[in-house]
Amino acid sequence: MRRREFIKLVASGAAAWPLAARAQQPAVPVVGLLDATSFDGRAEHLRAFRGGLAETGYVEGQNVAIDVRSAEGQLDRFPALAADLVRRQVSLIAVPGSAAAALAAKAATKTIPIAFGVPEDPVKLGLVASLARPGGNATGINFLTAEVMAKRLGLLRELVPAAARLAVLVNPANAGRASLTRAELEPAARVLGLQVQFYDASTGPEIDAAYATLVHERPDALFVSSDVFFTSRRVQLISLAARYALPAAYSVREFVDAGGLMSYGTNITDMYRQVGVYSGRILKGEKPADLPVVQVSKFELVINLQTAKLLGIEVPPSLLARADEVIE
Repeated sequence: MRRREFIKLVASGAAAWPLAARAQQPAVPVVGLLDATSFDGRAEHLRAFRGGLAETGYVEGQNVAIDVRSAEGQLDRFPALAADLVRRQVSLIAVPGSAAAALAAKAATKTIPIAFGVPEDPVKLGLVASLARPGGNATGINFLTAEVMAKRLGLLRELVPAAARLAVLVNPANAGRASLTRAELEPAARVLGLQVQFYDASTGPEIDAAYATLVHERPDALFVSSDVFFTSRRVQLISLAARYALPAAYSVREFVDAGGLMSYGTNITDMYRQVGVYSGRILKGEKPADLPVVQVSKFELVINLQTAKLLGIEVPPSLLARADEVIE
């Protein structure tokens, strides 16, 4: 081989080395994020999930990609969305905030890891074998909303002691949560001497229609059940409560931050962060079967004093003293 040809051969081989090295680099992991509604009105939840991933060293756009899929409030879309993520062979499916989404993901795959955030008992749901040893491809956060409904109702009664008739808003599309709300609230209301009437709404227009109906029946207060759809429509719900001067209790602080009267429940934004952390730990190699389910044990009471004043409500000092945050 002549000297000039040899130099060309060596040079072409050297130029190919970087390309070969890049081809051998592992692909960026893809997290499929499956949620009940769009993040358009809940940007803080998506930021919290990204923040949890970042705590474990994963930054979107650098060393991880996030494929967001939303059911747009139609929970029957979850199976198809989960199946699509499985076909794409994502590295992990994250399902914060919805038992229906977690169950759809679990039914779609036995091998792809799942990091969930669910309000119901994940053992009873069939997502894990036990809290301490999940034993399968799923683990995550149990943020306990059903267990605090009676407590929230008691706090609302304390805030509005003259209340005798209560309206409760539920989402019939989330059948499991709606039935659980009825089962928990009806006996709790009887203990407090409250008459309860349930109203259904699973779309924006149905929320308007439910309010139009309930205001004619003149309830003394409103209890909005815990549901990610209602959280996504919180501006609409709060505006209607203000228009009709109706004291209302909500499940998460996002309502009170936006002008709602009172909330009691889990910090949902932090739950999204925790699911992000678990997602990152699994991407790093930890097995869902060995990662215990975390049960949230801290609940926060948030009161908006400005809203209370507009409604003519005098917040009892004992309630203010117990509040985790008072917005003035």
